[in-house]
Amino acid sequence: MVAFRAAPVTGCGPAHVVDREQASEPLASATPALRKPGSSRSAEPPKPSGSSGAAGSSGSSGSAESAYGPGEVTVTDPAMVRRAVKAAALGNAMEWFDFGVYSYIAVTLGKVFFPSGNPTAQLLSTFGAFAAAFLIRPLGGMVFGPLGDRVGRQKVLAVTMIMMAAGTFAIGLIPSYAVIGVWAPVLLLLARLVQGFSTGGEYAGASTFIAEYAPDKKRGFLGSWLEFGTLAGYIGGAGLVTLMTALLSTDALLSWGWRIPFLIAGPMGLIGLYLRMRLEETPAFAAQLEKAHKDEQSRAKVRLRDMVTGQWKALLLCMGLVLVFNVTDYMLLSYMPSYLTSELKYDETHGLLVILGVMALMMCVQPFMGGLTDRVGRRPVIAAGCAGFLLLSVPALLLIREGSLWAIGLGLGALGLLLVCFTASMPSTLPALFPTKVRYGSLSIGFNISVSVFGGTTPLVVTALIGATGDKMMPAYYMMAAAVVGGIAVWYMTESARRPLPGSPPAV
Repeated sequence: MVAFRAAPVTGCGPAHVVDREQASEPLASATPALRKPGSSRSAEPPKPSGSSGAAGSSGSSGSAESAYGPGEVTVTDPAMVRRAVKAAALGNAMEWFDFGVYSYIAVTLGKVFFPSGNPTAQLLSTFGAFAAAFLIRPLGGMVFGPLGDRVGRQKVLAVTMIMMAAGTFAIGLIPSYAVIGVWAPVLLLLARLVQGFSTGGEYAGASTFIAEYAPDKKRGFLGSWLEFGTLAGYIGGAGLVTLMTALLSTDALLSWGWRIPFLIAGPMGLIGLYLRMRLEETPAFAAQLEKAHKDEQSRAKVRLRDMVTGQWKALLLCMGLVLVFNVTDYMLLSYMPSYLTSELKYDETHGLLVILGVMALMMCVQPFMGGLTDRVGRRPVIAAGCAGFLLLSVPALLLIREGSLWAIGLGLGALGLLLVCFTASMPSTLPALFPTKVRYGSLSIGFNISVSVFGGTTPLVVTALIGATGDKMMPAYYMMAAAVVGGIAVWYMTESARRPLPGSPPAV
């Protein structure tokens, strides 16, 4: 663990100076005004002029919630920050592990859980149960988000981890349609609803958790590991199914093999729960609770309506950013394998392997792009992603439609690198739109509504557009439209890099 020591400051000097290399005394004894990490974490240097962060965009800059004492500063514990990032990223990895497994094993699940006969009807029924999880996500966000602002981020994230693991594990235990009849698809649907409900509180909580733990100057880099977990989970789930399909016979896969990926969620959930239970509450929320004990106005319970009407500008920005993020994400990672197979008649196995290769490339670039957002800002990186999708979607899709392996790899690789502009910046950008008092709740609402309405529907909408128009370039046009919406949101958002979160003191 690295000890921190507050150096002397003057009234006209910088807000705080932290000497990480020369400090030798324990943190608790560095200065009487500097408390040990895990307590209120405050010192007394002058308050920086940029401490308002993005509060102006949230409409809450004048709230009592942001009125900290002169020069208060949050001192982070590097070991605790690392544990927070690991615990948050593992939950996201688990969510997308299930996503990868379910998507890649959908044909087998259709045969197991739905009546035999029409393979297309089986597949549609399977994806219907999959889509149900998206429909209930906003409801989960409306429950877990406000709860996270009331009882704490750590407690709610522990609950979502338990529910997510239980829902995935339960799928692996459900008897087949041949054994219990119609109850098989009913139980599958219930398990998916549990997963979707818990997911409604997962991403917003995990990104809030990392953002509130991270030092201001490293929030982009540390937040980027959340989406690193997303990519790792998807690759792990899809890769496991691909391996099992290659090693097991069709009969073995149908009788017992399909259960293995879902049963793995049990141990993964226990590990994630252990990591999350070891964490303290975030410094920002702990400080908010401490203020609430002193301020009767802050102690008043925040209503769900206040999280929406009181933050409507920030919510619109959030939904616009999430729209471009998720439309391009689901287009590339979820729809493109089907596009290669159904529209371009490309070999299914090779198409899936190309997508996995693109995701591996994204994982390699992800942390570096996150660090770049700390140096140049979130807005330039997100704007570059929007401009890239606006200008390169058509050329990239033309390359993909050329059909050769190198052209498909080049086109998908270009889209993947553009997508990293969003995956690396959003975990640190979105929490900075809202003040501490309503951050978890407002972000959960805005994020999940946008994902459900725009992100999760992307494959369905694009397929319908191609069917209606006969134009196989529709995926490019759809991404371009999303890029325009994202560009408008970037234009109006406030830069948050290297600045404190709204409602929080500087963090070092």
